[in-house]
Amino acid sequence: KGKAKGQKGKKITLKIAKNSIRISFDGGRRLDLSRMGITTFPKCILKLADVDELDLSRNMLKKIPSSIQKFQKLRWLDLHSNQLEELPEAIGTLQNLFYLNISNNKLTTKNLPEELNLLKNLHILNLGLNCLDSIPTSLGALKQLTEIGLFDNALTTIPNSVKKLPKLKKLNAKGNLFPDSTEQEKHANSIKRIETLHLVQEKDLCSSCLKMCQDERDKLNNLKNVTPSPSKKPNFSSLITPNSTAKDNQEEWRLR
Repeated sequence: KGKAKGQKGKKITLKIAKNSIRISFDGGRRLDLSRMGITTFPKCILKLADVDELDLSRNMLKKIPSSIQKFQKLRWLDLHSNQLEELPEAIGTLQNLFYLNISNNKLTTKNLPEELNLLKNLHILNLGLNCLDSIPTSLGALKQLTEIGLFDNALTTIPNSVKKLPKLKKLNAKGNLFPDSTEQEKHANSIKRIETLHLVQEKDLCSSCLKMCQDERDKLNNLKNVTPSPSKKPNFSSLITPNSTAKDNQEEWRLR
């Protein structure tokens, strides 16, 4: 009688789950159970395993069962902002998965299943806001990846097999423990991307407009070259709770 009760989440029934199915913009069926206060994976949703998208984000899940493999049609899986400490090996069977968001959890490197490298159709992977101190080189097998989020972890380096993925266009590695500031810049610059967007060509600008643009660009370049004093740079190495910047980064990687 004197024992403290464990945290109880909302019980999801099959009726609730069926009423939570939405049609996505491309006509797929999406089971949206985000922000439902769920603490354990609802077994009843295994009867709806033919959905194309599954959103269990912003709950209090600590574990995803191996039965996730029943969702063989799944191409979009969102588990961000839970309390996951590990992922099941069975996640590697979801061969149609295009998008996987497991950011803002408690995942460590040793609890990332090697089977992640079996997701050959994965285009977008978000591992930000976790407790990763390294990235498995085996993720270099995900040749279709175009975007990967690694922000706000405890990484000191990123393997070349990941940085040199053939289709990678966006790599967000902010807020890690790279040895020096140039290291983070190097990781960012290893991805080919457009730094400047030209809405018109320079030859089409009048001389005064061109000079004004060049002056503004020079000012920006001068600001980039200013090196702050090391003594004034705050050190938040022990920070555990995501700050506003981290939250902004996380939201940036939400698929709209």
